[in-house]
Amino acid sequence: MARSGDAGSEVKLLRTIRLDPSDTFVFEHAAEPGEWAVTGAFMFADGDPAKLEGKARAAFRSGFLGVASLGWSTLAQIVEAKDSDRQAAIDVLARQLVAHFNAPNMAAATAAAEEEFAFAASLCNHPHDTLIAVHRTHEDGEIREAFRTLRPKDGPKPLRAFAFLEVEGDDEPADEVDLAAMVKRGQSDK
Repeated sequence: MARSGDAGSEVKLLRTIRLDPSDTFVFEHAAEPGEWAVTGAFMFADGDPAKLEGKARAAFRSGFLGVASLGWSTLAQIVEAKDSDRQAAIDVLARQLVAHFNAPNMAAATAAAEEEFAFAASLCNHPHDTLIAVHRTHEDGEIREAFRTLRPKDGPKPLRAFAFLEVEGDDEPADEVDLAAMVKRGQSDK
């Protein structure tokens, strides 16, 4: 019998997923597909989200954080993993917190990384391969996150970039993104 602390025990985690190349246009730094992911709201805790513009604003509003690259992904996928994978992902995030976010030491960084992964795991109470989307807002001085699940309409199938999905959750973000305009702007910047 496997116990929750056993390296081989199964857990559910979030991984970044890229169904099409749009994340590379939407975000300044896109996560690599298949990275372990957390919601990443802590990335905006010390700033004023109301002052964000462009790609930084897109990351704030709809990005999951890939912990290895510190890149952003529009969607995260619920996957089955081993507890040893979770521990390794916590270690990667803890090292990132020390290297890039001035965590005072590895113990404090590890505690913060464990909290991030515990929250991400709380979103995984759906079948594996379910996709999760986030909509983040800044209200009354607080960052608020709302999550939606996306699943194939008639059971698990390979997802294409424009598959029809059932969406759970009543609130749809009112913002629209003009990907064609973003691509043109990105090409003119080169």
